[in-house]
Order: sequence, then C-alpha cells, then structure tokens
Amino acid sequence: MTKRIVVTGASGLIGRALVGALQMRGDDVVVLPRGSGRESAPTWDPVGGVLEDDILVGADAVVSLNGAGIGDKRWTAQRKEILRSSRIRSVRLVAETMAKMENPPGTLIAGSATGYYGDAGDRLVDERSPPGDDFLAKLCGDWEAAADPGVESGMRVVHARTGIVLSSDGGALTPLLPIFKAGLGGPIAGGSQWWSWITLADEVAALLFLIDGDISGPVNLVSPNPVRQKEFAKALGAALGRPAIVPAPKFAVQARLGRELAEAIGYASQRVAPSVLTEAGFRFASPELDDALAAVFPR
Repeated sequence: MTKRIVVTGASGLIGRALVGALQMRGDDVVVLPRGSGRESAPTWDPVGGVLEDDILVGADAVVSLNGAGIGDKRWTAQRKEILRSSRIRSVRLVAETMAKMENPPGTLIAGSATGYYGDAGDRLVDERSPPGDDFLAKLCGDWEAAADPGVESGMRVVHARTGIVLSSDGGALTPLLPIFKAGLGGPIAGGSQWWSWITLADEVAALLFLIDGDISGPVNLVSPNPVRQKEFAKALGAALGRPAIVPAPKFAVQARLGRELAEAIGYASQRVAPSVLTEAGFRFASPELDDALAAVFPR
C-alpha cells in the first residue's frame, strides 16, 4: 500500500538514497529542505524553530536525518556545537510538532549513530548495552532524547543507530578513498580496533523495513559481521586494486583530524551487533565485507 513519508535531511548521502527508494516503490515523498516554503514565511526552519504542522497532515511516517557531517571538519568548540544543534534542534522540533497534532503521523524514525556506545574495546554491544561517555556518545544520547516528546505522546519512535556506511558517493569513506587509491591506506594505530559497517543499500533497506514494521526504540543499522580495522583496510585496498599495508600511526591521524575526532572515528573500537534487526527477520543483502566492497566498487 502506498505511504506518505516526510523526510528531513534528505540532501545527505542516506537521505538521497532513501528518497529515491521510497519514490521507486511508489510512495508519496515530501522532502523538507531547511527553510522550505516562502522565503518570508518558511514552513520548515529548525534553526528558527518553525515547522508548520499542515505539512505533516496525512503522513504515515516522518524520517529525520538532519545533522552536520561528523568527520567533515576538526572538532573545535564551535564545530561541536554545530554537530549538536543541527541534530537536536531538528529532531526536537519534529517530535514536539507531531506530539501537538490532533492526528499526527504514527511513526518517527530519528537518525542516530553507533557512536552512542563510545569506545567499547573488544566487547560486543547491542541495543541493550549502555552508552559511552565521550563527546560522540553524549551527543547521540541527547540526539535520541530530543525525540522524547514523540515517545511521551504515544507514537512509535525508532532511533536508527547507523555505523560506517559504505558508498562510493560520500559518507565515512570520503576522506579514506584518496589515501587508499594512492596505495597509502593501511592499519590505523595498529588496526586492532573494531569497525562496524553497512552498505548504503542495506542501510536504505533497513530504514524501509523500519518504516513498514512495528519496531520501536534503538535499532543498530550495521552488518552482523564487524571487522577489525586492519581487516577493513585490507579489504578496501583489495576492492580498489591497491596495496593496504602502510600503517598510519596515531600521531599522523591526530595531525590530520585533531585528537578528539581521530579518537572518535579513527581508532575507537565499536563491535556492534544488529540484534533488533536480525531478531525481527531482516535479511542483509551484503553481510560480508569483501562482497559488500566488491558491490560498492565494482571493477
């Protein structure tokens, strides 16, 4: 049955792919770019706290994917505030607006990330695991809490905790690809840390599964097969036809990204299991890294 889905943050990698998939299956998709509507009276402006609820009338679900890129720039105090506000303001505004409606959409899918778990070392974590205590973990916790008005009003709220998304068209691999294509990719800080990943195609399929289903609460959007970073580097190098043996020591990664960002995305260890998805019967098209990278980078 055709659904009406409202998507915010649709200009990002995941948002673009999700909108395309929704349209391809025949759904009525409403995209809310920031400041949409008349310039003098925008219908959607998360910075200004504006969201006209008539946009949401008749929608089956709202998918909120707003957020400045985590790894795009060094984490200065100003950048960290942008990372927080770009996520929390938009989700809170959507949730509060929906909660006040007489007949709101029944579902809110809100973006989040596996950064929620912090650096977990070798410990396998899933949706029942506690949060970490670093900046990214606290950001994810506050990001998810911003949707509480929706939960309190009785609607179905899903927190989509996404890992490293594999795509040739942007996302977490963007800063890595030039290095690997030059044959300079390799283990980061020894490479023993765990990386949890998912293909863009499986990410979108999982979001459609969540939109159509009845799951609520946190859901890890990652492959069931996390790998150590040195294995990831080797597989990515093979997919690109380049060697991946040159190690990248901590000081080099920190010089490029800054200490805090490097710790969060370079050598933090997150061995994450998609327990909720697998228990609900979701089937990954690309559960193994070698096959996934071969699909992302066909040769």
